Amino acid sequence: MSIKQSFHKGKVPVHLWTRDVEHTALEQLLNVSRLPIVHPHVAAMPDVHAGIGATVGSVIPTRGAIVPAAVGVDIGCGMNAIRLSLRAEQLPDSLRRVRNEIEAAIPVGFDMHSEDPVLRSTITPLAKGLDTVLDRHPAIGRMQKQRPYQVWVRQLGTLGGGNHFIELCLDETDAVWVMLHSGSRGIGNAIGRYFIALAKKDMEDQLGNLPHKDLAYFREGARHFEDYVQAVYWAQDYAMVNRREMMRLILEALREQLPPFEVTKEAINCHHNYVAREHHFGADVYVTRKGAIRAGEGELGIIPGSMGRHSYIVRGKGNADSFCSCSHGAGRRMSRTAAKKRFKTQDLEAQTAGVECRKDKGVIDEIPDAYKDIDQVMADQSDLVDVVHTLKQVLCVKG
Repeated sequence: MSIKQSFHKGKVPVHLWTRDVEHTALEQLLNVSRLPIVHPHVAAMPDVHAGIGATVGSVIPTRGAIVPAAVGVDIGCGMNAIRLSLRAEQLPDSLRRVRNEIEAAIPVGFDMHSEDPVLRSTITPLAKGLDTVLDRHPAIGRMQKQRPYQVWVRQLGTLGGGNHFIELCLDETDAVWVMLHSGSRGIGNAIGRYFIALAKKDMEDQLGNLPHKDLAYFREGARHFEDYVQAVYWAQDYAMVNRREMMRLILEALREQLPPFEVTKEAINCHHNYVAREHHFGADVYVTRKGAIRAGEGELGIIPGSMGRHSYIVRGKGNADSFCSCSHGAGRRMSRTAAKKRFKTQDLEAQTAGVECRKDKGVIDEIPDAYKDIDQVMADQSDLVDVVHTLKQVLCVKG
């Protein structure tokens, strides 16, 4: 049964779809609710947890302004999933060679392709948009250790690190799915950091009046507002293309190791870390979903579990109080540092039994028990989404 509770200690209420919220996350939510630009309330999804700049799992609608730190630095981070014509019985007994093939095709962490692997028709429109952004703000380019064009082109079709992943999954009918999680990579990170710092600089004489300095914002009509909107939308487009190109490369890799197959379900490619112009409660607002996906009535989305746990393909119910949103995953229960201190490789092996994946200390911070219970998260948002497919991982590539 869905859970919804409300707090009203700021200028607007905070609505939460969970009872499982840590003190730091709640303080961050209350800080956001004290901003004069929020309309008419803040929504927190059941995967909510403390983040940098703003709470992960929050939906923040703002009138005439955007908070760059709420959008964050992994601009456009999100999910892509497709269903294949393959069945579970057609997969090899060992998926090690399949994982090796994917890892050979997709650079992870800070790595990038050694040459430009993407379709030229993809690069051209993105390049024109980046030209405009860098012409106005060359400092973004200087934030890259290598030439910015080399970085953004060669990181198209790459995974990144942290909680980004590529998975093969089986649904409730034993159909095979490919699912991945990634964002705008290094160039999006540079754009995010640059404009977060710029917002703080622009509001330097007003920072003392803000609930927290990370909540500095650009107002419509302000000097850098339109530049930020153009840059953040460019990064969101880049993230979308990055996932599309990565999926194309993954399918090529799978064809080397698996029986012939076709794609039988149209791809779901959705952001869960982004800003969009929408209309809610009688006003045009900028909706920042920081760790939340859009779940408008009938819209399909992806809610992944942690490595070794269930994931879900969902259909939105268009819940107005959530600003047509739902969770973007299970949500962290503990920090990466805490997870590394608490768990051993033996724990990782036990919790990822039956999944072909890394089981070394380098990914212990992504162990399933570092995350909330995905089934409870789904139960808490039953008034936000319906489950269409339940997926179970059988292979996972981590950044």
